[in-house]
Amino acid sequence: MDALIKDYYWFTVLVASNGLLLLLLTINVSWLRMTRRIGVGDGGNKQLLTAIRVHSNGTEQVPLFALIVLALIFSGASESLLSGLVLVFTGSRLMHAYGMLFRQLRLRQIGAGITYLAQAVALVGLIINCL
Repeated sequence: MDALIKDYYWFTVLVASNGLLLLLLTINVSWLRMTRRIGVGDGGNKQLLTAIRVHSNGTEQVPLFALIVLALIFSGASESLLSGLVLVFTGSRLMHAYGMLFRQLRLRQIGAGITYLAQAVALVGLIINCL
């Protein structure tokens, strides 16, 4: 069992940390819905619209990256590649969410850019490992 945990350590870190982030973003949307009494949609509330979009962006990015990391593990990627990708991606998702929620455009852009870069590096690593 310990070997299995070790093999999937970085995948577990990715899922746990980004899952927690998505849970917090979900709670934020629900809290805004309850306090603004908006059951469906955004009700024209810009803060709720932003919260919904931040959560949606995470649900668009995280599952695909998790699958890529899992494929990298299956293909025998190095521990250093996995750790770097997971830590950089997770940091970028935090930056992006913070930048969107608190209207820090530059932080949002940097977070998005690093997310794309992490995905590109992971995909290139996957292609190289499969050749």
